[in-house]
Amino acid sequence: MKPQFFILPIVALVVVASWFGSERRSTSLLEKRSSVLKDSIAARASGSGADALASKAKSADQLAREKGPIDWKKVAAQMTERRSGMGYMEEELTGLRIKKKLRALSKEELVSALDEIATGDMPQETRLELQGQLLKSLCEKDPEYALTRYLGLVDHRDLHSLGSYKLVQVLVQALGVWAGKNPVAATAWLDQQIAAGKLDSKSLDGTSPARMQFERSLIEVLISTDPAAAAARLKSLPEDQRADALISGPGNGIKDKDQLAYVELIRNGLPEKAQCKAFGWQIEDMMGREGGYTKVTEYLNRIQATPAERVIYAERAARSKYERLLVDGKFTRENLDAMRTWVTSQAPGTADKVTGQALALSTRSYNKMGFSKAAALATQYYDASGNDDVLISFLARCIDGPRYEKEAAVLAAKISDVKKREEILKYFK
Repeated sequence: MKPQFFILPIVALVVVASWFGSERRSTSLLEKRSSVLKDSIAARASGSGADALASKAKSADQLAREKGPIDWKKVAAQMTERRSGMGYMEEELTGLRIKKKLRALSKEELVSALDEIATGDMPQETRLELQGQLLKSLCEKDPEYALTRYLGLVDHRDLHSLGSYKLVQVLVQALGVWAGKNPVAATAWLDQQIAAGKLDSKSLDGTSPARMQFERSLIEVLISTDPAAAAARLKSLPEDQRADALISGPGNGIKDKDQLAYVELIRNGLPEKAQCKAFGWQIEDMMGREGGYTKVTEYLNRIQATPAERVIYAERAARSKYERLLVDGKFTRENLDAMRTWVTSQAPGTADKVTGQALALSTRSYNKMGFSKAAALATQYYDASGNDDVLISFLARCIDGPRYEKEAAVLAAKISDVKKREEILKYFK
């Protein structure tokens, strides 16, 4: 069996596993919050626990009412407590009150606080969280100053810590705000940091995730204000890193009027393989919004998508759709046919391939359809179209294939391409 038959299935498995992990975490969190809310309601109804709840709320209120210098150790202690097990309602109230207090600080007070916290005695994650909130307030008041003074606040070469990552995101967003007001100055500043080695990477391949985030933020603004400058910026990057300056960045936040300019960056600035990846990643957000297929269709028309681009977009949109249908328990023949109709309207000849992929995914252990039902549907679609693609893409992506050798052999026998048929059968033995 050729490796390419299995690369996409593995990727799809990872994506869906991540999706299900996220769903399980969300469900767990909702259950926890629901339980806490029920306990609070019960406590209030019976009168028990009311004093404790009021005491916590009062404690959280003190920070917002205090005058004069803030005791940052006390704030850090409250934030640590909030992160390590306070009830959900109290946790949210405390967090909001802390943020309200921080937003009221002046630029000078924020700078003083950041300097004090940098050497204060507190858990590292609490320090990073508090620095992130203070820095966000400072960036809102003076993004240029915040970037110039605090770029070195964290090690940009190590973003494994969630706190460090969020801190960098605050600075990245600040660059975008600054560039929106003064793109020349913001561009010059970023170039100075790069020249000084402040965004260099420790990785062996020389890539710098932090730098690419700043590049994305700047390019997003330049696309709207100076498309030529955005194109020049992209082309100045190493060819194998250009996609990182576009993917998962501006593609999701580009205004409708700038989407064609953004796509032109992809078409003219990225190698062909990277173009496929960049085109595909834009679909996720669109399919998640209200409208789904309609949004994607409008987008494809707006960017004047070529036939080849429509194939890429259609396949990615279909995958996004059937992954969500599987998660929501709505993977039905009716929804599958709706997906096929839309794919055919955008990329004729592609529907059978994406149908096979969808049916293969439906056979995984965490879904309910099972191999036999999915195989029956694949057979029906094959009988209707006579297209090998639905069977090939289905059989090549069934990760539990060897368990269904006899059933798979029946389907594989229908494949007219002898070479591909033999490759499929080897996988099921």
